[in-house]
Amino acid sequence: MPQVIQSMIRDELSSRRIKLERAVASASEDGELTRLLSEVDAALERLQTGRYGLCETCHDPIETDRLMADPITRFCLDHLTSSEQKALQEDLDLAARIQKGLLPASGLRHGGWDVTYHYEPLGPVSGDYCDLLPKEDGRLFFALGDAAGKGVAASMLMAHLNAMFRTLIEVDLPLEDMLERASRVFCESTLPTHYATLTCGWARPSGELVICSAGHPPSILLAGRGATEVWAQGLPLGLFCQERFKPVSLALEPGDTLLMYSDGLTEARDAAGEEFGRERLLALAAESSALSPEKLVAACVRGARGHQKGAPRTDDLTVMALRWSPSRD
Repeated sequence: MPQVIQSMIRDELSSRRIKLERAVASASEDGELTRLLSEVDAALERLQTGRYGLCETCHDPIETDRLMADPITRFCLDHLTSSEQKALQEDLDLAARIQKGLLPASGLRHGGWDVTYHYEPLGPVSGDYCDLLPKEDGRLFFALGDAAGKGVAASMLMAHLNAMFRTLIEVDLPLEDMLERASRVFCESTLPTHYATLTCGWARPSGELVICSAGHPPSILLAGRGATEVWAQGLPLGLFCQERFKPVSLALEPGDTLLMYSDGLTEARDAAGEEFGRERLLALAAESSALSPEKLVAACVRGARGHQKGAPRTDDLTVMALRWSPSRD
């Protein structure tokens, strides 16, 4: 385990110990508090002796995301008790249901825009963030992001992003100010190893797009038969507590499309380890530019799957397409 993570966990355990000591001193005969204090002391002792993060049954490393979420964990996933395994499965099932409920409706039509997306977790839950928020004035807020890590820990960050943006959107700040505040809140309310890449923006009834990016892969603008990458780069959200973002404006013509994706698409690998890559995606997007948003998204997913040739997936996958189609209104 990297030294910086151990240092963070040590600080977290020390902080928890102080709080537990105060709680034990004010509580009368609370065995559960005393047990937790003993668990924290044991974890600190393992850190001191170099045994921290190793499963007490097989002595292999415990999953880092689980240690970050629960620093007194003593066993790897393979050696949980039956009751612990059942509790973990129940937590995963609940997390999956909650995450599914946070996703927007696909096939959305609003303000002259047709939008669809494909959202595919690697496991029961995903660290990808996907949202669409239509406004009464015809504007449409769109976002696609990727929280650091995988599994439940990453899905919790995804839910954190969802809550932040749905709150900030009501304040009606300029896009760059909204991202700066979101990044500051994310930085101040999560661990230093937690960050997220993101592309988000406003689609306006006039056909204008205003986009900001926080370290996310470039979007692709499909205009006519051409495909060009849209660079609107900033640092990932939460990497630093003081960040600045610069929006990019695009004026789309009827039939033009903006394609966004998480790196689970371009980093899909075949059996030899070769990535699908941005160049293949650009070529495929150009060839598929006349397709409907639904068929365009499906073509991108098929392209990555065809490149993998049955090799196992290694990441969450999200693809979103927004097409300016005012003639349908």
